[in-house]
This record gives sequence, structure tokens and C-alpha cells, in this order.
Amino acid sequence: MEIDFFYFSAAALIGGWLLDRVLGDPVWLPHPVVFFGKWIAFFERKTNKGVHRKAIGAFWTVLSIISVYLLTALCLSGIVLLCGKWKPGIYVYAAVSVLLVFCGLAGTTLVREVRDVFRAADRSLNEGRRQVSRVVGRNTSELSDREVRTAALETLAENLSDGVVAPLFWLWLLGLPGMMAYKMVNTLDSMLGYRDERFKDFGCWAARIDDIANYIPARLTAMLMVLVVALPHKGTIARRSLKARCQFVLKNGRRHASPNSGYPEAALAAILDCRFGGPHHYGTLYVFKPYIGTNDRDLTTADLDCAVAVNRYVEAVVVLLCLFAFCS
Repeated sequence: MEIDFFYFSAAALIGGWLLDRVLGDPVWLPHPVVFFGKWIAFFERKTNKGVHRKAIGAFWTVLSIISVYLLTALCLSGIVLLCGKWKPGIYVYAAVSVLLVFCGLAGTTLVREVRDVFRAADRSLNEGRRQVSRVVGRNTSELSDREVRTAALETLAENLSDGVVAPLFWLWLLGLPGMMAYKMVNTLDSMLGYRDERFKDFGCWAARIDDIANYIPARLTAMLMVLVVALPHKGTIARRSLKARCQFVLKNGRRHASPNSGYPEAALAAILDCRFGGPHHYGTLYVFKPYIGTNDRDLTTADLDCAVAVNRYVEAVVVLLCLFAFCS
């Protein structure tokens, strides 16, 4: 039985995206990223010791990424062979494709988490601190109310690139194996890509590969964010022209410590006319992130509504672009 791969790619994309919009990441469903995390924790614990940590970390990082790509491709190829001998196999192929796209996207869950941060902060500062600790890596015990809400929106902007646009970009470029390999890249960076004594050598390659994988998606995300604010949405935006928003992003996006995260954050700061960045503590490590924007104002639920609307519009645009690419 022959499979129309373009048709199935489009169907898998729509099905997986809709599942993410409805379900997010349900705790009852086994998720590949959980297994990626356990694997990374295992090899880091066993091998991050002694001399040559950078070389050892590079070996395990590259091996993990290539293995995920090849295993996904092998699994899908096996199902394709099954389809030639067993007619219902086509439904297995469709279901697995939809499930992989669903697992590759992480848009809805973080939107829910950020909404919960704002609701918790509305009740009390301590609740806001506890809730935001679920979505950021920095120490949150001494954050002010403004810093709690700022951290949540920074994470929302960054996740739009890492959790939605980048996976779809790699889906378009390298198919489902590329999308899953990107999820491994992103998980490696989130667990190993720190600059403290334990990870600065071992996680060096994980951080650099993640920078490369997100270079185009981060800038594409920022560009789409400043474009979609012209569409109807809840909340308010700064009265900047499209040209002014683009200039703001180009000027401030490169100021972030990360070569990529600053661009979607700068786009959201331009849209909301607010300020991101500043000093943070990650464990015992003090990090000062250059400020993005100058208006150090309080953030409100209206700002959250605007940011979520921008996220949703960008998601829809990227899905449409991928569908066009698959069908052309």
C-alpha cells in the first residue's frame, strides 16, 4: 500500500496541533521528553566526572541526538513496511504521526502555567513565587510581584520559539525524525546547558547545538510576533508602528545573554512596552541579563491576554506556513 506522505504530513500536523490545543501535556500520557530527561540524567550522572568532560559531554550529546533521529526514522519505516502487508497499518502510521507531532509541541501547557502564575500572584506574592518556580530555572524566593509576572511572560515568549515554532520548523525541514531530534536537543540544553562548575564543560556542546538549532526559529518567531499584533485580540499593545517594533527587536534582541532568546522576548517587550531582563540567581550562580526595553512598569492580566493572543496567532500562522510547504 502506497502512502501519500505529503497528505499524511499535513494531516499529522493538523491533528497533533489540535490535540496540543485541547489537551496540552496530560500527566497520564507517557511523553518522549520524560524519557529523554531520564536518559540524560543517567548518562550525566555516570560520565560527568574526571578529565575530558567537554569531549565526553560532546560524545553523549551528539550520540543522543543522532539516536533519536534514527530510532524515529526506523520506527516510521517499519510501520510503512507494515502498511504494505497489512491494510489497517495505514491507521497505525496515521496515529503514530499525529502522536509524534502532538508530543513535539508544547504551546498549550505553558500558556496554562503562565495564566496560573498571574492568578496565583493575584492571590499572594508567595503563591506567585511558588507557581512561577514551575516554569523558570532561576531562584524565585525573593522575587517581587513585578519580577514574578515578568519572569512568566519572558518564559512565555521564549517558549513560543522553543516549544512551537522551532519544532514545526524542524518538522518541515527534516520530517518527524527531525522534530523529535530537536526535542532531544532542547531537553539536553535545558538539563546540561548551564555555566556553573558542574555543567560548563560537560554541557558545552548541548548549549551550542541548541543555539544553532534555534537560530532561525527564534528570529522567525520575533518577526511573526510583531506582524500578528495587527490582528484583533484581547488586551492592549504599545502604540508603535511596525517599523518601530522591528527596529526595537533588532536593537534589543542581541542584548540577551542567549543568542536566540532575546529576539522573541524583545518582540513581546516591544508589543507590551515593558522591560525584561535584569539580575537573577540560578542556584549559586549570579547572572545579570541586560535589560530589554526601558519601561519598568507593572504587568497586568491585560498584558497576559495580549501575550497569549500573540502566541496563538503565531502558532496558527506557522501551522499554515507548514501546510503550504507540505502541499506545494
